[in-house]
Amino acid sequence: MNKQSIRESLNGCQGLKHFLDYLVMNQRDARPRWYIRLLAPLYQHRGRGSKIYWSVRMDTPPYRRFSLGRSSVVESFSCINNAVGDVVIGDHTRVGLHNTIIGPVTIGSHVNLAQGITVTALNHNFADTSLRIDEQGVSTKPVTIEDDVWVGANAVILPGVTVGRHAVIAAGAVVTKDVPPFSVVGGVPARVLK
Repeated sequence: MNKQSIRESLNGCQGLKHFLDYLVMNQRDARPRWYIRLLAPLYQHRGRGSKIYWSVRMDTPPYRRFSLGRSSVVESFSCINNAVGDVVIGDHTRVGLHNTIIGPVTIGSHVNLAQGITVTALNHNFADTSLRIDEQGVSTKPVTIEDDVWVGANAVILPGVTVGRHAVIAAGAVVTKDVPPFSVVGGVPARVLK
């Protein structure tokens, strides 16, 4: 039985799914429990020559995919979270200091993410004003960063965005729309500069 068929069968049994989620995730801290984190090397894929610094917060439960390609690096004090969607990082990619990546996110090869960047595919629902926001759940729209992209410090890439190949995102930009390949974007919200 493969992972996909296990996920599908769990979706049909909500009680068991909630129980397993309770065993895996600390509900208060919104991260995997300590004993699950001890097993992370068994279920995370790390390519040859890759490195994740010891201070990185790896919120990667085993029921979602985390993959780090060959010779890629996740720098200190970053947070990787695949609790609501897979996080896949290609080869020769650098995730800089203090980055936050919340799946589902796919990052290509030869990508450079500077410091303090947020890449998130997660949004909190808030449309129903009769309910508290924390009662309304979350929604996701996958983010894709293609090969050979450079993202400047403190940029924010929001849900549903695709950043095209060989694009540059200026420092401090807030990216709300797709970025064309071979372009430079900047500003709040980000727009094509050249």
